[in-house]
Amino acid sequence: MNEAVTVGTTDSLLQLVTFKVAEEEFGVDILSVQEIIRHTGITKVPSAPAFVEGILNLRGKVIPIIDMRKRFGLASKEPDSHTRIVVFALESGVIGCLVDSVSEVLRLPSSMVDAAPAVVSGMDSKYIRGVGRLGGERDGRLLILLDSDQVLTMEELENLHGQAASVQ
Repeated sequence: MNEAVTVGTTDSLLQLVTFKVAEEEFGVDILSVQEIIRHTGITKVPSAPAFVEGILNLRGKVIPIIDMRKRFGLASKEPDSHTRIVVFALESGVIGCLVDSVSEVLRLPSSMVDAAPAVVSGMDSKYIRGVGRLGGERDGRLLILLDSDQVLTMEELENLHGQAASVQ
């Protein structure tokens, strides 16, 4: 889904959860976020892809944890007191994404969202729904809007859930 958020005759508001990975700020639709938890109890999985941090037992359900730095091809960082796991409820299953920090929940008019350029910050643009403009025309910050359903391919997700099930 590499297209701009559609703007109708009325300017709808997007509700987003924002977080940081390295120096970049990202936003995802609040409806795709199940919960946000502190970094804790991740179990490594042998032979998992490099971007998989491991699995986590979340109230009796084992979910794969994706390190967003590694997924985006960025340098790893040791978790600290700001590190969080954003748990996504996707059509294809539940995953957790390890991020550097969670910033805020905000509302962004869809008129402030532009189509994503072909490459943003060196990432593959398939993850990106668009780019939100926050603040003023000249000095505002940019927010990269992620498509949470595209963070993993269906095949990657099936493999991860298979590995998680074999560990249980």
